[in-house]
Amino acid sequence: MTMSDYRMNTNCIHAGYRPGNGEPRNIPIVQSTTFRYATGEQMGALFDLEASGYFYTRLQNPTNDYVAAKICALEGGTAAMLTSSGQAANFYAVFNIASCGDHVVASSAIYGGTYNLFAVTMKRMGIEFTFVDPECSEAELEAAFKPNTKAVFGETIANPALTVLDIEKFAKAAHAHGVPLIVDNTFPTPVNCRPFEWGADIVTHSTTKYMDGHANAVGGAIVDSGKFDWNAHADKFPGLTTPDESYHGVTYTERFGLAGAYITKATVQLMRDLGSIPSPQNCYYLNIGLETLPLRMKQHCSNALAVAQYLQSHEKVAWVKYPGLEGDQYHAMAAKYMPNGTCGVVSFGVKGGREAASKFMAGLELASIATHVADAKTCVLHPASTTHRQMNDAELAAAGVSPDLVRLSVGIEDPADLLADIEKALAGV
Repeated sequence: MTMSDYRMNTNCIHAGYRPGNGEPRNIPIVQSTTFRYATGEQMGALFDLEASGYFYTRLQNPTNDYVAAKICALEGGTAAMLTSSGQAANFYAVFNIASCGDHVVASSAIYGGTYNLFAVTMKRMGIEFTFVDPECSEAELEAAFKPNTKAVFGETIANPALTVLDIEKFAKAAHAHGVPLIVDNTFPTPVNCRPFEWGADIVTHSTTKYMDGHANAVGGAIVDSGKFDWNAHADKFPGLTTPDESYHGVTYTERFGLAGAYITKATVQLMRDLGSIPSPQNCYYLNIGLETLPLRMKQHCSNALAVAQYLQSHEKVAWVKYPGLEGDQYHAMAAKYMPNGTCGVVSFGVKGGREAASKFMAGLELASIATHVADAKTCVLHPASTTHRQMNDAELAAAGVSPDLVRLSVGIEDPADLLADIEKALAGV
């Protein structure tokens, strides 16, 4: 059997690396910046992309590639690369096909750091973004496109608004305009959602979150479905379909086909110049997390549902958002795209607004106040004061972040202990 024949739980353990006779059973950590060759001609063939191999870890490293191959298999893609953070992954994913003078359509309900990357930093680079309500009509979505649009971006489950992206709607609009849909799949992970099966073309991850799962290592990933036909829209994507004079005149779609062109270009061009590579040690940690990902996601989702149901019935809670909760605005959408569960993050408002939210968080003992989300330990945050504080009130509203919103990342502790901690904290409000 090939890896494509195995199921998710098996691939989380075995995909990406199969040791030979007498080789290490675990992925080896190749902690080396460089690799030795007998002749300059051999290394020259690597630089010309005429041979496969390693010469400098900023471009490729065996440990990193083993883990990238595993994530690629989990998402059902054809090629993948790892980056030093989720922010780097989203930047590379867009910048690989959009440059100064281009335009991108993005959902407004995205992580605050990603919004700032797009609306501020990449805007200074000359790339314009139009942000649309994920609930927009097809006509409103259509109106956001321009002749120079190069991509559409969204999050499967938005952080922290917990809106669920209608992947098929956004994919249909993107493809009608000859551009790919890029989806950040961090919260559900491929265990609970596989965006390629619903029309997405490129998937990104902050592997820092559930994939690592233990707050050990910052990282990111980009996976290409290999399905988007860059050649059919060659005029929109000259970086992929015409010779790259910065890399010996290679035309990526000709040399590597649709299955490998996008990731190869991102590696030999963007990673070469910008260098946001993860360390092999961090990739080793990531792989350890991936091996238990299905088990942890099941517990995260079960615990989060129990917490959401408890909060929903509490007199001091103004509102609760959790896609797995019956009656939630996105419950039906989640059931379509994520029938086996969504994520472990619950957003809610404490009656009394910001002050009450602060008192609640201060009263927690088991849960930590931390600028993190989606790991084994429960943590809590007030996004309007932290991760999204760079946004004004209108931008916060568009992102689905109200001033009273508390983001509770439910861990894998015993649910009875979590509920007791929450009950005690709410009693002090």
